[in-house]
Amino acid sequence: MAGSLVVCLPVGEDGRVGHSWGRAPRVAVGEVAEGRVLRWEEFAVGWDSLHDAAGEGSHHARIASFLRDHEVQAVAAGHMGEPMRHMLARMGIELRLGAEGEARAVALALMEARS
Repeated sequence: MAGSLVVCLPVGEDGRVGHSWGRAPRVAVGEVAEGRVLRWEEFAVGWDSLHDAAGEGSHHARIASFLRDHEVQAVAAGHMGEPMRHMLARMGIELRLGAEGEARAVALALMEARS
């Protein structure tokens, strides 16, 4: 949809923004526009258990592939390491750190902040 934003966030079982991005067990991908959530899907990505299974490059490639596959334009998270922030910047993905609260509300706030 024109004028929409595809956002990815780590999420907990309670629907709130999860604590960590690179070690997230679960993420949500949502499409937001005009003050509403148009689409919302949650994925058990297992980045928490996969984080140390291979080198940092492999882990970053796994996350980059997921973001490309889901056409993510923006990521919101509580915190993120500098190498991951650098990767997202190279991909042209907007980043909002310090995100907390209900995940869908955070996704909508990202869209509103762009207006």
